Formats: sequence, structure tokens, C-alpha cells
Amino acid sequence: MAKLLETFPCVPSTERGRGILIAGDPKSDTILYCNGRSVFIRSLRQPQDVQVYGEHGYAVTVARYSPNGEWIASADVSGTVRVWGTHNGFVLKNEFRVLAGRIDDLQWSFDGLRIVASGDGKGKSLVRSFAWDSGNTMGDFDGHSRRVLSCAFKPTRPFRIATCGEDFLVNFYDGPPFKFHSSHREHSNFVNCIRYSPDGTKFITVSSDKKGMIYDGKTGDKIGELASEDGHKGSIYAVSWSPDSKRVLTVSADKSAKVWEVAEDGTVGSVIKTLTFMESGGAEDMLVGCLWQNDHLITVSLGGTMSLFSADDMDKPPLLLSGHIKNVTSLAVLGANQKTILSCSYDGLIVKWLQGVGYSCKLQMKDTKIKRLAATESSIFLSGFDNKVLRIPLTDNEFGAAEHVDIGHQPLDISIAVDSPESTSLVSFDSGVVLLNGLNILSKIDLGFAVAASVISPDGKEAIVGGQDGKLHIYSVSGDNSLKEEAVLEKHRGALTVIRYSPDLTMFASGDANREAVVWDRETKQVKLNNMLFHTARINCLAWSPNNRMVATGSIDTCVIVYEVDKPASSRITVRNAHLGGVNAVGFIDDCTVASSGEDASVRLWHIEPQ
Repeated sequence: MAKLLETFPCVPSTERGRGILIAGDPKSDTILYCNGRSVFIRSLRQPQDVQVYGEHGYAVTVARYSPNGEWIASADVSGTVRVWGTHNGFVLKNEFRVLAGRIDDLQWSFDGLRIVASGDGKGKSLVRSFAWDSGNTMGDFDGHSRRVLSCAFKPTRPFRIATCGEDFLVNFYDGPPFKFHSSHREHSNFVNCIRYSPDGTKFITVSSDKKGMIYDGKTGDKIGELASEDGHKGSIYAVSWSPDSKRVLTVSADKSAKVWEVAEDGTVGSVIKTLTFMESGGAEDMLVGCLWQNDHLITVSLGGTMSLFSADDMDKPPLLLSGHIKNVTSLAVLGANQKTILSCSYDGLIVKWLQGVGYSCKLQMKDTKIKRLAATESSIFLSGFDNKVLRIPLTDNEFGAAEHVDIGHQPLDISIAVDSPESTSLVSFDSGVVLLNGLNILSKIDLGFAVAASVISPDGKEAIVGGQDGKLHIYSVSGDNSLKEEAVLEKHRGALTVIRYSPDLTMFASGDANREAVVWDRETKQVKLNNMLFHTARINCLAWSPNNRMVATGSIDTCVIVYEVDKPASSRITVRNAHLGGVNAVGFIDDCTVASSGEDASVRLWHIEPQ
């Protein structure tokens, strides 16, 4: 039996030059954000308390709670809106095809009976309001000529809808049935976000022209604007009102967030606080999303980092929530301190996690795509999609400066002989292997066959190389750093994808692209556990438990399967749908806890109870 212990979730998907939308439920103090095909429900009181909804067929763009907090409406790039319950397994209420293209924003009416959605209509309607239960359209929304980036429902009677978009227009509609009332062209660039104040008396728009405009909530007339003094120096991407309708929070491409006091008559908004951030100096510090919920001020950077400020004490350093945006390609559990997990994603981001705590720190590698990661207590070795192997020194809470060596071939697999005096590492490429001491190339050996996977024993005296033909070649490593072939094992019917030694070195396990894993006795070279054929697709990763009793495998079939070496393979423990899109990496934290990561950009910890 397997039980989910913790989720270290990904952060919101971001796009340069575009604002993103995060929403929340003030009653439960949770927030919603989107990444890939998933919607994440995350508690602000307990950030490690995460739920994931992954039923969309396309990338999700926005999700919002209904006013009573019982339902969530989420929309995707195909123009589909799904309405589903927040309890009892996210039961689907309805699914509607609302627009012909991507939906950029949606809002519920305050009575929870209507939804308005806006986006890219691909030549058809750009805005649509419909009944939440039947999908019946409620009015016509003329007036926009280009993509509508944001929309807002007036939270009090009489009903009103305001929209804004790439045509620089702010349009106002009354109803229902809704019809065009008026249009304003106060902005000189894309209007990125529009939001009604909670009391319904005003709404505000922010734009890439660095301005914010305030309008009357009932008539739609412009009544004021945010002061230019101490204003933003870059595009303003998002805005959010305080619960008392007296202040707003804005975020901008100038890497700042500002809190504004809005006059009661709405004629002017003045900066009362500019929030400060620790900057890395890159474009990833641009702020693209924000939310003011209860006592929390939340900002989202282009790099995905969420900063949680306290509205009562804005000078207090924010709580940082970060993680991966792209799929996690590899992870490592550090040996002596087995509460620490390192994960890396395709986009060059390395994140350090602590069990029971979550996010610790991260390092963004510039212009580097990471494929494999191997780590010791003092350093990290990385291989990417170029010809380089990188080494990064590792201290308690810091990453050192990266160094690299060019091996002349694209690396396939990397492993470290952690118990050898020199910490020798083995890097495989398409036709051979390279032995490294640190970043010094000891030898480069062409093996004469197509290589698919490799591993070096912890003592550095033996190496196993798997071929595209499914054969395992076992080599002894001699003192002059040459390889001598000792045996060739044939059992697999597909290209090898992963090979790992057991911690006590008495066994090793291998997995292939034909969904089969095998446990071998190292001394006799005989199969110790076979018929491990319970995945339905390619095995991507494999790991041993510290007590040598269990082997975990992960596959692109989204499952993690744990086998007990001393029991038949049929008595396996299966974690289904561990990661939407597939599992890329697994590792044991202790004898009964498995860490996994995959295409959903998240890391999860599972408690395994042997049967």
C-alpha cells in the first residue's frame, strides 16, 4: 500500500510579456493556479497542503472559485470551461466549449449562477457569458476587435460586465441579457487586467502603457487614475483589490509591486508602499501576477517564485514559495542527510527540497538544458543536451559557481563512484563512455556498440553499460582507467534505459524501453527477480531502498511500482497516476519513503507499506 505524504508542487506557468491569473477562496484561505494541464489548490496556512486537478485535455490558463467556495471553474487553451466540485474527488458538474480559442480570464457572478469568459475567439466571439449549469448564452458582447485579456463581473446588483484587451479598449456591458453599453480608449497599449472592487462601486484597469485607470462600477464612466508619481516604470500586468475596497496591489515588469490608496470617490490612487524583493538580476524577477487575499499579499515573478507578504506588516520579509515550472528530469537524495532532495528540470533549474519543510533554495543555470543529475554531499554533477558535464559545489544552503568539461559527445547517463577515494564518475555517450576524476578526463573509451545506459559501482571498480540491443556489458575498471569486459548478460528485449547497483553491492537492477525491469545477483550474474513486467510503457528510472529489500521503478505510464526483492513480482505495490504525463525520476529517502518526480513539474513523497 502507498500513501502520499507530501507534494512539492510546481509553480504557476508564466509567459514573458503576459500577466498570469491566480485566484483564491477567502473562506478556506486557499489559492488556485495553473501549470500545464493541471490546476493546483494550495493552502496559504499550510503551503505543503496541495491538491491537484488534472482532468483537462489541454493546458489550463485560469481557474476560479465560485462565490460559495463549493465549485471551481477552470478554462484551457482550447476554449473549454470545466466546472467541478471542490470536495469528494473533484466531481465534474459540466463542461462547455465557450470560445473557439484560448480563454485568458473568467469570472463568476456574485450569485454563482453565471460565468463570463474572455480570450481569443479566432475570428468568432471574444467574450461570452453563460449559465453555470446549462451553458446557455446570456447576451452579445460586441465592441472588441482583438484578443480580450481580462473580464470582470460586478459583485453587486445591478449586474455589469467590464472587459479589456489587446485593442487598447475597455468595454462596459449591462444586462442580463448583456449588451454593449459603452467603450473607453484611455490606454495607449494592451490593457492587461481589469478588476471590480469588492463593494462594486469601482473597477480598475492596468496596462502595458504603465498606467492604471479607475471607473465607476455602475455607469462605466472614467472617474480617476493611479498617480504617475512613484508609479511603475514598466508594463503593469496585474491588479488586485484589498478586501475593504480602499487599496489595490499592482505588479509590473519593472520588478516591483506597489500598494496604492484609492480615494473614496475614486479620483486618484496614490502609492503608499513599494514592496521589496531579493533580486537575482535577471528577467525572471519581473512580476507578472498578484492577489490580495485576507491578510496575504501574493506576487508571482516570471521565474515562478511566489512571495507572500503580510498586509499588516509589509516590511516583514516575505515567505517564498518556489519550485519548477518545466518537467523535472532527474532527482537525487543526498546520502548522509537523507532529508534533502535535489531535483532538476529541463529548463536548467536546480531546486533543493527538505522533507517536512519543502522549498529550500534554487539555482537557475543560464542557457543550459539539464538531462541528468548525480550528487554527493559536496557537489552536483549535471549533464545536458550539449557536450558538457558540469560540476557545482554544494554547501548547506548555497550552490557554488559551476565549472564544466567538454567531453566531445552528448552525455546520455552520469553516475558517481561515491565511495572511491577520487569520486570517479562515469559518463556515457552514444558509442562509449568517459571516466572523469572531478572534471579531469581520465579516459575516453569507444565500446563499439550503441550505448543506452550506464552505471559505475560505488567503489569505482566495476561498470555496467547497457546497449540499444538490450545487452548488459559488465566491465572491470583497472588501475590505468581502462575497461575490461567480464560478462555480457542477455535478458532484456528492449534498449536499456536505467541501471542501478544495490547499496550493499550484492545486486543490481536494470530497466528497459520495453517496460521490463530485472534484478540481478552481482556475483553469479543470474536473474534474482524477473517477470517485473507491470508497467505499460517505457521505464524511465529505478532506485533501491537503503536496506536493499525494495526496488522502485517509474515509467511514462504515470505509475511508480515498488517490488520487494524477496517476494514474487506479482506482489508489487503500484502508485497509479503518480505524475501526470509520466514519471522521470525516483529515489528512496528511507526504507519506506519514495520520492518521485515527472512531467507535471512536481516532486512527491510516498510512504510504502510492504504487504
